[in-house]
Amino acid sequence: MNSPYVLILYYSVGGSVAAMAREIAQGVNAVGGIEARLRTVPPVAPATQTALPPVPESGAIYCNGEDLRDCAALALGSPTRFGNMAAALKYFLDGSADLWLSGSLIGKPAGVFTSTATLHGGQESTLLSMMLPLLHHGMLLCGLPFSEAALSTTQSGGTPYGPSHVAGATDKLPLSEAEITLCRALGERLARIALKLSPP
Repeated sequence: MNSPYVLILYYSVGGSVAAMAREIAQGVNAVGGIEARLRTVPPVAPATQTALPPVPESGAIYCNGEDLRDCAALALGSPTRFGNMAAALKYFLDGSADLWLSGSLIGKPAGVFTSTATLHGGQESTLLSMMLPLLHHGMLLCGLPFSEAALSTTQSGGTPYGPSHVAGATDKLPLSEAEITLCRALGERLARIALKLSPP
């Protein structure tokens, strides 16, 4: 039998969201009995998935419906686009109606994460926008409780809605210690909740 996994599904352009995804994976992999599965989505324009190689040249491979259907939990990540998730990620989610019809994601825990160029670049609204389709799928949203001390001390990213990162105008700022801590905390939290909810 395959191990249960937390699907860490993200879209990244400058690399910050991908770096967050790797830290969330560290948190998942710190919990025994479950593993992290990193997946991404192709851009929607000007190249589409049919015009691109089936496997990216580097980084995580493209997600498919089975990856999403069979996950024990989901961490969904996107850069902000005018306070909303990126079109590439929304395009992928828009194609998940079959999973909605079958109820495949009902009752599974999910969390969200994002990166912005500036501190007030729409982090919380982007996180909320990613939660909406997950609510329609019947998933159980997991934010970050204030028992995570880094939420109260961070001078950069980090919200109770999910981990966030301030990348700077050139998208070159590395993740801060608080941002890393919160990414790993979300991964661990999703993993532990997924194991508790998994059937024996």
